[in-house]
Amino acid sequence: MKITDLELHAVGIPRHTGFVNKHVIVKIHTDEGLTGIGEMSDFSHLPLYSVDLHDLKQGLLSILLGQNPFDLMKINKELTDNFPETMYYYEKGSFIRNGIDNALHDLCAKYLDISVSDFLGGRVKEKIKVCYPIFRHRFSEEVESNLDVVRQKLEQGFDVFRLYVGKNLDADEEFLSRVKEEFGSRVRIKSYDFSHLLNWKDAHRAIKRLTKYDLGLEMIESPAPRNDFDGLYQLRLKTDYPISEHVWSFKQQQEMIKKDAIDIFNISPVFIGGLTSAKKAAYAAEVASKDVVLGTTQELSVGTAAMAHLGCSLTNINHTSDPTGPELYVGDVVKNRITYKDGYLYAPDRSVKGLGIELDESLLAKYQVPDLSWDNVTVHQLQDRTADTKS
Repeated sequence: MKITDLELHAVGIPRHTGFVNKHVIVKIHTDEGLTGIGEMSDFSHLPLYSVDLHDLKQGLLSILLGQNPFDLMKINKELTDNFPETMYYYEKGSFIRNGIDNALHDLCAKYLDISVSDFLGGRVKEKIKVCYPIFRHRFSEEVESNLDVVRQKLEQGFDVFRLYVGKNLDADEEFLSRVKEEFGSRVRIKSYDFSHLLNWKDAHRAIKRLTKYDLGLEMIESPAPRNDFDGLYQLRLKTDYPISEHVWSFKQQQEMIKKDAIDIFNISPVFIGGLTSAKKAAYAAEVASKDVVLGTTQELSVGTAAMAHLGCSLTNINHTSDPTGPELYVGDVVKNRITYKDGYLYAPDRSVKGLGIELDESLLAKYQVPDLSWDNVTVHQLQDRTADTKS
């Protein structure tokens, strides 16, 4: 089997918050008549540069044409050589590698007539406990709207939430107090996500303040500037809660292991460059006796399906994970959206080959956008991908 062509389709799909996220749907064609699909997820984030799809397609074709899709390690090396790691977790080269690698996994599994999770080594579970994100409070007026999100999602079966914190601690504290008062043990807040906004000393003070409202807290996420391994280590010594950080390069993961800086690796294919790299990062975590949580940039159903196959094939996911992206959007580009039930993400039926997700060409056309260029947005929107309701 040889790769004969590549298609890249840019789509823009609004979130329920009003912010429009742009993604790229990948199709890899072969001389066997099979097509693999993937997703380059969430280009609508910092850094503020866009990708020219025509140039990207020509560059990727120079790497992929004539290749055997089963040569995953060879192709991934060539992709990394051309779209290298940069020690920054929103590096768009990782998004590009992720979309191609996931499409290759879909293609190989389809050729073998098996699911992607079986291609990854088989399943140890059929579902993953996940949480719904509560976006960062800038103003106290946003507390009530975030409480409404908890109410709505609890009715839909989501009982665990991840709270972005650190911008307005008074509002964060008010939100936590009211969640505890209204919902009690029916709702858990699995993590406080600082998203690298504070230095470790300020994060430590914030943690002491917010952990008065421990609602099942499993971890503290990203409580120091990016790549501040010493800061993560210092904070880890001073708090009883596990510290988690995203993995966005193997060099960065190596430094976190060497410094013993964290307890839980947050691993997501989009940040590390695909299923091949994510699996390697998860195995490295296991060797280092660290737990893993499956992270997210809030993918559509294609990208989330890839993550579900990965998560259900790993043995060291011992915490509530994050992939609830399809629930955040008003639409999708597939015929069969990924399944959530009672706060769990279910992997697609393993009897369906490949990712188990089928594109809907009419929806792909509906949400198609001409390019990945930027509209007028604020830094706040780019950081949290929410509507700019108040400046």
